[in-house]
Amino acid sequence: MKKIICLTLLFTIQLFHAQNKIAKKPENVIIINNEISSMEQVQKYGNEGYVKSMAKGVTEEERNELAKKFGDKIGDKEFIIVVGIYTEQEKIENDKKNQSVVTEQKVPVKKEQYILNVNDTAKDFTLKLIDGKEVKLSDLKGKVVLVNFWATWCGPCLQEFYDIPSKILEPFKNDNFVLLAISIGETENVVAKKVAKLNNDGLHFNFGIDPNQKIWNDYATNSIPKNFLIDQNGVIKYTAMGNAEGNLDNIANEIKKLLSK
Repeated sequence: MKKIICLTLLFTIQLFHAQNKIAKKPENVIIINNEISSMEQVQKYGNEGYVKSMAKGVTEEERNELAKKFGDKIGDKEFIIVVGIYTEQEKIENDKKNQSVVTEQKVPVKKEQYILNVNDTAKDFTLKLIDGKEVKLSDLKGKVVLVNFWATWCGPCLQEFYDIPSKILEPFKNDNFVLLAISIGETENVVAKKVAKLNNDGLHFNFGIDPNQKIWNDYATNSIPKNFLIDQNGVIKYTAMGNAEGNLDNIANEIKKLLSK
């Protein structure tokens, strides 16, 4: 009897771990001349002046065509990068054109990225979550809140998600900390479909929708992912953009500082 109980308990533990295991973070798949290539090859072509274009993400139809040739290796459409390469003749013509153009030295125009910045009071909002519940930011006073803006088509956003459980959620699971992952400019159906895939991969966040970009337009502009770290008094204390190496580690350090106050 004891043996049966032990075996049942072991199976329950194993099932729990299986359900909570995070899938491997998706990697980018680079396509050059209709073949899978590498970033090293892209850099080589770039150094030699052969790179004509680089498109991050493809349509579902394009992804399915590639899958016919490469199978499961092709992955999801958000992580496919198609690199266009000049032919020898195109490169010669492009080099001539570049040499004939007189370039003027211009001061680059810096694109604004943030509407709210560090030490600004976070704009209040009510977020509808995918599970149907609603959460109001002002009701989270007393907690540290990380607001993450993302979209289902954004590869870097999705890749960032796979590191959030180990770097952000697990370390602060017993603290007054809340993560709100807000999809911008997309319908509930589109987001729900992607969230189902993320849930299946072991990613269980507070996923919410901002279909008309009402929340987003109060906080930022241009590129995503963007993260806003808000303290217990509703003040923005840290911001981060993109999915560069070390971003989440820096956010985790800032969360730790706020929670220690």
